[in-house]
Amino acid sequence: MRTQLALVILLGTGTLCAADGPEAGFWRQWGDGQAEIASYDLTIPRYAKPRSGTAVAIFVTEPFSTTRRVKADRPGADVVPVIKLNLVKDYQTGIYDYNEMTSAFVSLKTFEPLKVSFSRQEWCGHIFRQLLFDPVRLRADYHSYFDSEGDEQKQMPKPENTLSEDTLLLWARGMVSPRLKDGESAAVSLFTSLGGKPAYVPATAERKGDRRTVTVGAAYKVTITVEPAGEGRVLGWEVSNGEKATLIKSARMKYWQLNSPEGVSELTRLGLKVRPPRTM
Repeated sequence: MRTQLALVILLGTGTLCAADGPEAGFWRQWGDGQAEIASYDLTIPRYAKPRSGTAVAIFVTEPFSTTRRVKADRPGADVVPVIKLNLVKDYQTGIYDYNEMTSAFVSLKTFEPLKVSFSRQEWCGHIFRQLLFDPVRLRADYHSYFDSEGDEQKQMPKPENTLSEDTLLLWARGMVSPRLKDGESAAVSLFTSLGGKPAYVPATAERKGDRRTVTVGAAYKVTITVEPAGEGRVLGWEVSNGEKATLIKSARMKYWQLNSPEGVSELTRLGLKVRPPRTM
C-alpha cells in the first residue's frame, strides 16, 4: 500500500514516470511494494577502541508529508514520494552495548533530503537529534543526557550543494544530489553526521567505478562500494576514522508484515540470528 500510494503521487506530479523515461528502471525495482534489507559485519570506533557489531540498512519508498515531515497516511497536495533509509548499528562496549538508528528521507522529486533523525541508546542514557531541510535553511533539534551537549535548537543557512553525511548510502546509489556519472566529481558542503555536532565542512564527492568517495581535505574520507550491476546494492563502506562495514546478505521483503513469532525465521535470509536468552 505504501508504495502504491507513492506511485499515484509520483504520476500525478508529472515529474517522474513509472512506465517510461530515465527513472523507469528505478520504479521497476522500488515500486514492487517491498523493502530492501541488507545486513553488514560492522567495525566501529568508540572510546578510542574498535568495536565489533552488526549494521542493518533498510531501503524503502514511502509517501511523505512535506508540511508535517512524517510518513503520509493519505494523499494530499503536500505529499511527495521519498526513498527512506533506516540504518541500525548495534555494537558492544565492554559490559554494555550501543544501539544507534539513523532515518533519512529523500525526495524523489528533487533528490534532496527532507529530514534526517538520529538516536543512540546505551546504558548511560540516550540522545535524539533531528534535522529538517528547508529550501534555504536547516533546522536542527538536539537532545542529550550529556551536560556538554544538552538541549539545543538552532537554525542555519543552507549552502548550495549541501550533502548530508547521514544520507551517503543513498547518495552512493544515485538517489541524492549530486547525482554523478562515472568519473565525475563535485564540490559539496558536507553537513556532518548527527552523531556529532552540527557543522558544515567543504568536501569533494567523487564517483569512480564501483567506488563512491567523499573527502574532507586530507583528514577525513568515506568510501562506499556499490554493486556495479543488478540492484546496485551497497556492498560495504569504510571511513578513515576506522569504521568499516561488509555486506553479509540482503533480501527484498515486506518486513513490517513479519512481526509474528514465526517471523524470526526470516532472519536467516539476512545471515542474522535470534538473540540468545539473557542477552541485552
